[in-house]
Amino acid sequence: MQKILISACLLGQKVRYDGNSLCIDHPLLRQWQQQQRLVPLCPEMAGGLPVPRAAAEISGGSGADVITRQARVLDRFGNDVSENFIKGAECALAICRQHDISIALLAARSPSCGNEWIYDGSFSKRLVQGAGVTAALLQQNDIRVFHPEQLESLRLCLESQVKN
Repeated sequence: MQKILISACLLGQKVRYDGNSLCIDHPLLRQWQQQQRLVPLCPEMAGGLPVPRAAAEISGGSGADVITRQARVLDRFGNDVSENFIKGAECALAICRQHDISIALLAARSPSCGNEWIYDGSFSKRLVQGAGVTAALLQQNDIRVFHPEQLESLRLCLESQVKN
Protein backbone atom coordinates (compact mmCIF):
# COMPACT_ATOMS: atom_id res chain seq x y z
CA MET A 1 0.00 0.00 0.00
CA GLN A 2 1.38 3.39 -1.05
CA LYS A 3 2.61 5.44 1.89
CA ILE A 4 2.32 9.23 2.12
CA LEU A 5 4.85 11.55 3.73
CA ILE A 6 2.92 14.10 5.79
CA SER A 7 3.87 17.22 7.71
CA ALA A 8 3.67 16.20 11.35
CA CYS A 9 1.86 19.42 12.24
CA LEU A 10 -1.07 18.37 10.03
CA LEU A 11 -1.63 15.39 12.32
CA GLY A 12 -1.82 17.58 15.41
CA GLN A 13 1.81 17.32 16.52
CA LYS A 14 2.82 20.64 18.09
CA VAL A 15 5.95 21.12 16.01
CA ARG A 16 5.26 24.42 14.24
CA TYR A 17 7.60 27.33 14.88
CA ASP A 18 5.09 28.77 17.38
CA GLY A 19 4.61 25.48 19.23
CA ASN A 20 1.19 24.85 17.70
CA SER A 21 -0.15 22.44 15.11
CA LEU A 22 -2.25 22.70 11.98
CA CYS A 23 -4.32 19.64 12.81
CA ILE A 24 -6.60 18.71 9.92
CA ASP A 25 -9.69 16.66 10.59
CA HIS A 26 -10.69 15.10 7.29
CA PRO A 27 -12.19 11.68 6.47
CA LEU A 28 -9.40 10.88 3.99
CA LEU A 29 -6.71 11.60 6.58
CA ARG A 30 -8.51 9.44 9.13
CA GLN A 31 -8.81 6.64 6.57
CA TRP A 32 -5.13 6.84 5.58
CA GLN A 33 -4.12 6.95 9.22
CA GLN A 34 -6.17 3.81 9.97
CA GLN A 35 -4.51 2.13 6.97
CA GLN A 36 -1.11 3.12 8.41
CA ARG A 37 -0.21 4.95 5.19
CA LEU A 38 0.95 8.19 6.80
CA VAL A 39 4.61 8.78 7.61
CA PRO A 40 4.82 12.01 9.67
CA LEU A 41 7.83 14.30 9.68
CA CYS A 42 8.60 17.89 10.59
CA PRO A 43 11.51 18.80 8.30
CA GLU A 44 12.47 21.80 10.41
CA MET A 45 12.81 19.66 13.53
CA ALA A 46 14.58 16.94 11.53
CA GLY A 47 17.01 19.67 10.48
CA GLY A 48 17.81 20.43 14.11
CA LEU A 49 15.55 23.39 14.89
CA PRO A 50 13.73 23.52 18.24
CA VAL A 51 10.08 24.12 19.15
CA PRO A 52 9.28 26.90 19.58
CA ARG A 53 11.58 28.71 17.17
CA ALA A 54 11.59 32.07 15.46
CA ALA A 55 9.46 32.34 12.33
CA ALA A 56 11.51 31.97 9.15
CA GLU A 57 11.05 32.91 5.51
CA ILE A 58 13.04 32.43 2.33
CA SER A 59 14.94 35.53 1.32
CA GLY A 60 16.05 36.08 -2.26
CA GLY A 61 14.28 33.24 -4.04
CA SER A 62 12.54 29.94 -3.45
CA GLY A 63 13.33 26.59 -1.88
CA ALA A 64 15.13 25.43 -5.03
CA ASP A 65 17.37 28.48 -4.74
CA VAL A 66 18.13 27.66 -1.10
CA ILE A 67 19.17 24.14 -2.12
CA THR A 68 21.69 25.59 -4.60
CA ARG A 69 22.76 28.22 -2.03
CA GLN A 70 21.48 31.08 -4.18
CA ALA A 71 18.92 32.16 -1.56
CA ARG A 72 18.75 31.85 2.21
CA VAL A 73 16.23 31.01 4.89
CA LEU A 74 16.36 33.71 7.54
CA ASP A 75 14.48 33.82 10.80
CA ARG A 76 12.75 37.03 11.84
CA PHE A 77 15.88 38.08 13.75
CA GLY A 78 18.07 37.71 10.64
CA ASN A 79 19.72 34.43 11.62
CA ASP A 80 20.54 32.21 8.65
CA VAL A 81 18.89 28.81 9.20
CA SER A 82 19.32 27.62 5.61
CA GLU A 83 21.46 24.61 6.53
CA ASN A 84 18.83 23.40 9.01
CA PHE A 85 16.19 23.60 6.28
CA ILE A 86 18.40 21.79 3.76
CA LYS A 87 19.23 19.07 6.29
CA GLY A 88 15.52 18.63 7.05
CA ALA A 89 14.71 18.40 3.34
CA GLU A 90 17.41 15.77 2.86
CA CYS A 91 15.96 13.82 5.78
CA ALA A 92 12.49 13.97 4.19
CA LEU A 93 13.90 12.69 0.90
CA ALA A 94 15.72 9.86 2.69
CA ILE A 95 12.48 8.82 4.41
CA CYS A 96 10.66 8.86 1.08
CA ARG A 97 13.31 6.62 -0.44
CA GLN A 98 13.30 4.31 2.60
CA HIS A 99 9.51 3.84 2.42
CA ASP A 100 9.21 4.02 -1.40
CA ILE A 101 7.05 7.16 -1.04
CA SER A 102 6.13 9.09 -4.18
CA ILE A 103 3.48 11.40 -2.66
CA ALA A 104 3.71 13.97 0.13
CA LEU A 105 1.07 16.05 1.92
CA LEU A 106 2.83 19.09 3.31
CA ALA A 107 1.76 22.28 5.09
CA ALA A 108 0.93 25.17 2.77
CA ARG A 109 2.99 28.38 2.55
CA SER A 110 5.77 27.06 4.79
CA PRO A 111 9.43 27.86 3.97
CA SER A 112 9.98 24.09 4.25
CA CYS A 113 6.75 22.55 3.07
CA GLY A 114 4.87 25.02 0.87
CA ASN A 115 4.38 23.54 -2.58
CA GLU A 116 2.87 26.45 -4.52
CA TRP A 117 3.15 29.64 -2.47
CA ILE A 118 5.64 30.82 0.14
CA TYR A 119 6.07 34.06 2.03
CA ASP A 120 8.32 36.58 0.28
CA GLY A 121 10.99 36.97 2.98
CA SER A 122 9.79 40.38 4.22
CA PHE A 123 7.75 39.01 7.17
CA SER A 124 4.82 41.10 5.92
CA LYS A 125 2.55 38.12 5.07
CA ARG A 126 3.01 38.67 1.33
CA LEU A 127 2.93 35.48 -0.70
CA VAL A 128 4.90 34.70 -3.86
CA GLN A 129 4.76 31.70 -6.12
CA GLY A 130 7.32 29.09 -5.22
CA ALA A 131 8.03 26.03 -3.14
CA GLY A 132 9.70 25.66 0.23
CA VAL A 133 12.99 23.83 0.64
CA THR A 134 11.59 20.37 1.41
CA ALA A 135 8.83 20.61 -1.19
CA ALA A 136 11.36 21.71 -3.83
CA LEU A 137 13.78 18.87 -3.07
CA LEU A 138 10.99 16.29 -3.14
CA GLN A 139 9.64 17.67 -6.42
CA GLN A 140 13.14 17.59 -7.93
CA ASN A 141 13.16 13.88 -7.08
CA ASP A 142 9.80 13.08 -8.70
CA ILE A 143 7.77 13.07 -5.50
CA ARG A 144 4.38 14.72 -5.97
CA VAL A 145 3.70 17.32 -3.28
CA PHE A 146 0.22 18.40 -2.23
CA HIS A 147 -1.09 20.80 0.42
CA PRO A 148 -4.20 20.27 2.61
CA GLU A 149 -6.56 22.04 0.20
CA GLN A 150 -5.53 19.53 -2.47
CA LEU A 151 -6.65 16.37 -0.64
CA GLU A 152 -9.04 15.37 -3.42
CA SER A 153 -6.26 15.69 -6.02
CA LEU A 154 -3.99 13.62 -3.77
CA ARG A 155 -6.70 10.94 -3.50
CA LEU A 156 -7.05 10.84 -7.29
CA CYS A 157 -3.26 10.59 -7.65
CA LEU A 158 -3.20 7.61 -5.27
CA GLU A 159 -6.01 5.90 -7.16
CA SER A 160 -4.24 6.38 -10.50
CA GLN A 161 -1.08 4.81 -9.06
CA VAL A 162 -3.07 1.77 -7.93
CA LYS A 163 -4.53 1.32 -11.43
CA ASN A 164 -1.12 1.52 -13.12
